[in-house]
Amino acid sequence: MSNLAILPILLPLLTGIILVFLNKRLPLVRMITRIMVIINLVVVSGIAYNVLQNGTIVLKAGDWAVPYGIVLVADPLAIVLVVTANLIAVACAFYAFNSLDEQRERYYFYPLFQLLIAGVSGAFLTGDLFNLFVFFEVLLIASYGLIVLGGTKEQFRESFKYIIINLFSSILFVTTVSFLYAVVGTVNMAQLAERVGEIKQDGILTTIAILLLIVFATKGALFPLYFWLPKSYTVPPTVISALFGALLTKVGVYSILRVFTLIFVYNLTVTHQILLILAGFTLVFGVIGALSTNNVQLIIAYNIIPAVGYMILGIGVFSSTALAGTIYYLLHDMIIKAALFFLVGAMAAYAGTSDLRKMGGIIKNQPLLGWLFFIAALALAGLPPFSGFVGKLLILRGAFEEGHYVLAVIGLITSLLILLSVIRIFINGFWGEAKQDKVPDVNPTKGKIVPAAFLLVFTITLGLGAEFIYPTVQMIADQMIDPANYIDSVMKE
Repeated sequence: MSNLAILPILLPLLTGIILVFLNKRLPLVRMITRIMVIINLVVVSGIAYNVLQNGTIVLKAGDWAVPYGIVLVADPLAIVLVVTANLIAVACAFYAFNSLDEQRERYYFYPLFQLLIAGVSGAFLTGDLFNLFVFFEVLLIASYGLIVLGGTKEQFRESFKYIIINLFSSILFVTTVSFLYAVVGTVNMAQLAERVGEIKQDGILTTIAILLLIVFATKGALFPLYFWLPKSYTVPPTVISALFGALLTKVGVYSILRVFTLIFVYNLTVTHQILLILAGFTLVFGVIGALSTNNVQLIIAYNIIPAVGYMILGIGVFSSTALAGTIYYLLHDMIIKAALFFLVGAMAAYAGTSDLRKMGGIIKNQPLLGWLFFIAALALAGLPPFSGFVGKLLILRGAFEEGHYVLAVIGLITSLLILLSVIRIFINGFWGEAKQDKVPDVNPTKGKIVPAAFLLVFTITLGLGAEFIYPTVQMIADQMIDPANYIDSVMKE
């Protein structure tokens, strides 16, 4: 049974390797991709059902004891995120078939896509910090190839910034993990959770915690290290922007969530106070960026940043209610960001521009696209009955309960500004007089709306089905407040 934990990594990795050798046979590559993303989703859903029913699955490679072997831990948090990542992978695969030109498809898009999914799944499932670094590098290598796919001048300019900042954070990551190993004697997260509280070196450990926070804040686009994100996430083709916006920053957020609820919880007045301060600034500066641009794709990219702020706020509050909100919001934001990138990509394809000032009247000929965007905008802003409302409500309620009134008010105001930033796309882009010279002869949105609608079904389900989903999310949050179950599952012989 423990071998099931490797499948979410192994299946996309093997698929990617096979697709490299079949790259010249594009119809076959597309067919294999279609089949495998669906198989992956079915497999990880089955594993998730098993984990939620029977408990955490732990794979110790080669039966090596902790801390010597590679450990994969499919606990409820990790496996739920893996399922969500594979759900997004299905939508992205089908969107790619209808949006990428053949030249870009032949530049190894599908192998890199599979490698990215393998890296993201591995980052969620790994049980030690060194292999978290390894899986970060796997997904980053894939993202380096994807961000320059097509080779435009703007892509190369933004990819240089993206690669340099991630190389810096990777060097800092592996250096910090080395320091941690020198101090504690292990990088296994369960064992670290046991030992960190016993070692009377709070100063050194707090310094290490802050260094790790810098690493994860860089990858997760937390203030002030988010400057690289907006342009980098909008220069590649839409499907790649959706992949990046839905998955890459969320791995950084997940890393903060895991490390600062499992390991570094002995000095909350320092580490989590820093998280709260950064969350407040991230909320404010992210939404200012979204309000300051007229590029529809940049508006969505900037809205990634305040979403990170909400999730970090929940982690910083560190209560069961707030953590449940962070988990719920994390699931919501992964799905809604991919859907929104799909929708604005279709919108830009129809209008022939991403400039909101040159759009108008699109809803006349594309009513389905318009109303789907309206639903997605309300979900992003956190209005009931959509999924964003549930997560945001729990986070802000947790903040109020713990006395963080200023941050809670900032969160409420930011929510209104997020709504303003996206609703102006709906008002100015879909309503009013058409500014396009003529209606395109070929429908440029063909095949692009269905993947977005597919994801919005799950967004609506997360909102309307909160009564049934919330108990599972609350159970995960309770296990993060008291991680004994995680530690025992990993440490038992």
